[in-house]
Amino acid sequence: MTLQLGAAELEKALKPVGTLSNHDNEIVVVHSPTLTVDDAAFKAEVLRLRDRLAELPATDVVGVLSRYDQGIPAKVRDGLTSDDRHTTLLKVELSTGIDESMNHVDGVYAIVEEADVSPQFEVALTGAATASLDAQNLARRDLLRGEMIGVPVALVILVLVFGALVAAGLPLVLSIFSIVVALAITVLIGQVFELSVFALNVLTAVGLAVGIDYSLFIVSRYREERRGGLDKTAAIAAASATASNAVFFSGMTVVLALVGMLIVPLSIFVSLGIGAMSAVFTAVAAALTLLPAFLALLGDRIDALKVPWLDRSGRTRGEHGWWGRTARRVMRRPVVSLTLGVLLLLALAAPLLTMRTGGFSADTFPTTYMSKRGLDMLKRDFAAGMSEPTLVVVDGDVADAGVRRALEGFVDRLEDDGRFTVTGLSMDADGSLAVLQMVLDTDAQSEEARAAIRDLRETLVPASFDGTGAAVYVGGDTAAQMDSTDMTDGYMPIVIGVVLSLSFVLLLLAFRSLLVAVTAIVMNLLSVGAAYGALTLVFQHGWGDVIPGLITVESIESWVPLLMFCVLFGLSMDYQVFLLSRIRERWYETGESMESVVFGVQSTAGIITGAALIMIAVFIGMGSGQMVVLQELGFGLAIAVLLDAFVVRVVVAPAMIALIGDRYWWLPRRLEWLPRIEIEGKAPAAVTPAGAGPVRPLGSPSVLPTPGFEFGGGI
Repeated sequence: MTLQLGAAELEKALKPVGTLSNHDNEIVVVHSPTLTVDDAAFKAEVLRLRDRLAELPATDVVGVLSRYDQGIPAKVRDGLTSDDRHTTLLKVELSTGIDESMNHVDGVYAIVEEADVSPQFEVALTGAATASLDAQNLARRDLLRGEMIGVPVALVILVLVFGALVAAGLPLVLSIFSIVVALAITVLIGQVFELSVFALNVLTAVGLAVGIDYSLFIVSRYREERRGGLDKTAAIAAASATASNAVFFSGMTVVLALVGMLIVPLSIFVSLGIGAMSAVFTAVAAALTLLPAFLALLGDRIDALKVPWLDRSGRTRGEHGWWGRTARRVMRRPVVSLTLGVLLLLALAAPLLTMRTGGFSADTFPTTYMSKRGLDMLKRDFAAGMSEPTLVVVDGDVADAGVRRALEGFVDRLEDDGRFTVTGLSMDADGSLAVLQMVLDTDAQSEEARAAIRDLRETLVPASFDGTGAAVYVGGDTAAQMDSTDMTDGYMPIVIGVVLSLSFVLLLLAFRSLLVAVTAIVMNLLSVGAAYGALTLVFQHGWGDVIPGLITVESIESWVPLLMFCVLFGLSMDYQVFLLSRIRERWYETGESMESVVFGVQSTAGIITGAALIMIAVFIGMGSGQMVVLQELGFGLAIAVLLDAFVVRVVVAPAMIALIGDRYWWLPRRLEWLPRIEIEGKAPAAVTPAGAGPVRPLGSPSVLPTPGFEFGGGI
């Protein structure tokens, strides 16, 4: 049962009430399976709870309303009581609006938890502040769970890659150090700007993934150079001139991709962007500064504590391993390989066309959380929307007869519509503003609620107030989430355009090839699109029901696709930069395009595979918790990395390069003025066979490149 104000009561209800409050109201639900609201024991319990809540500091709680308050109208009393009279509500008015209410609900939360201990009563709290607090606690719990899964799995993969415990532990230690520094930076920024709790989850996951990967690439190159005969100092220099350069530019690519997050004027994107960018900056800084120092200190002790049956130090890396043979097979039939790879990615991407985006709700929380239990009790005995009411604000001369008639007609239309229940109506002291509060008998983030708000804005409000001169606004949690989703969707093309443009420029400068830049972007778009499609299938269409713990939802959280795009585009460029830098390094030495691809795939496949598996483990850890938003993000990132590493880099990229041939490295003469940024640098010792001079491939410079920056010239 809910309080219903009809048009006949409008004149009586619409009285000046002073300055209108925008304070958040939380709902306490009290239920007894045996007692009714008319029983003395039920009344005593509710009054005891009301008095305890009223004793909370005024800085947190400014008012508590119950059905037993003196002088309360019968209609209000009935609106706070369920039809079977076994449940009642208390409305707790917090001291602030929704944006800050989470910081003031702790006392209410604790009192309700204590009251819920009684075997005779079931007591729960729900509302925007309670849901935010539960989301924060759930995110922290999932963060710890993700670390407990991701870190051990990453260590196991590192041991498998390196075959030595010291070499395996060094990337992990550096990544943890960089995460701590990134957290410190984020906390400092948080003193000035309010950041979302999800920033910590994203920071930790991205920090672990890129921190381990960057150190993995550099340590692997150092060990490779030592096996090639260079002394310790020369091996560090060679790794710095090659792998460290690649780390720097791939890291900057990730940062540029994450800049897209800062374009959207919503705090959630700024929070997530700051967290992720801090993690990448510190990971790159640690890999370029601390890691060479550790290598200098350790020397060959980097291979200490070898695992004999895993030790790979004696193996020869060349072009004839499994990855090299696979690359050769792909390049023998490039048209077939490219077609199959692209068709697979497009097939996975197809469900993207049916993706719906929306906001998260306490309805997706585990039943052990307060806001979820309270929402379920509301659905059972009242209107689910009571915890997050819809507000209609009329900005105009409410005393004007035309505006009054419009209000009456509006309430009549709401009664005829049947989806809205008006529960409150008030006016500012000067009569310039009126606010109607109403609830929907459905969850605030359901598709039914969003459809009702659209009808309210597009049909019911215009039909009632057109011609009155009053400005009418529809607010509340559902409307706010819809506006946030619309804004995110509106900025999505802008973000994509900016990220693609920045990535294109960086790749063009790094590889001095139009086709490298264009094809890299196309391949990354394919892997991101496939990840979107898989995300839609698993969470929106329910394919994830076969996996215990995954939650099916009506819509994907609105900020997840945009965050996924920025993060994935940056991380995909990591593999692209490392693979192409090794291919072009070999191409400069031999001039053989096909053999350079085979060499690049073979020499980087093991490392890229290990790095990808580490990222997948970290992202699966992040998505293994109970919060559906983090499940969506973790699954989407993991499946994208999987496809990128094992489909794009092994099948699509080699097949595409084989079809294009030496033209892949072509740069028009009119762009030769571009500055040269050589990622692969130049190793101190020649890699070409003895007696063989460097070959000048089609379109290559007449002299081999040297590390660093150079203006003029061109490929």
